[in-house]
Amino acid sequence: MRFRPTYALITVAALALAACSGGPVKRVSEPAASIQQLTVGNDGNWDVELRLRNYSSMPMRFDAVSLAMKVGDEAAGTLSTQPGVSIGPESADVVKVRLQPSSAARIVVADSLAGGRSLFYELEGTISATPEEKKQRSFDIKSRNSLNQAPGLPGVLR
Repeated sequence: MRFRPTYALITVAALALAACSGGPVKRVSEPAASIQQLTVGNDGNWDVELRLRNYSSMPMRFDAVSLAMKVGDEAAGTLSTQPGVSIGPESADVVKVRLQPSSAARIVVADSLAGGRSLFYELEGTISATPEEKKQRSFDIKSRNSLNQAPGLPGVLR
């Protein structure tokens, strides 16, 4: 019987400490960007659907994106936009960016589409984002990935 008050005291102390905790830790993690879809227009310009990922444990507002894009070994141009979109914690959203690519990049994409081959691309630059209740931060981004022709959709790579 004499151990019960000790167990009760330990339980009360543990509950008091748990009540004092500040809740889940809010962390800001580096966002990521990738191309979800690239559509070649009749005028030769590209509509790029850029997927922005928020890996933070809090919402972030994506204020500005400036990413140099390469396809194959050719510089295509810079994907620049000011989306002003808020993305929830550990979520993603897509923004459209219009790009007038370089001639060499157009040839690389046309060759990939004609041959049914994968298109390798690189994105490098910065994303400016504002975490909830914090100051805006600029994040350096560098990613590599590939796109494949979308079946039944001419001029579309996913």
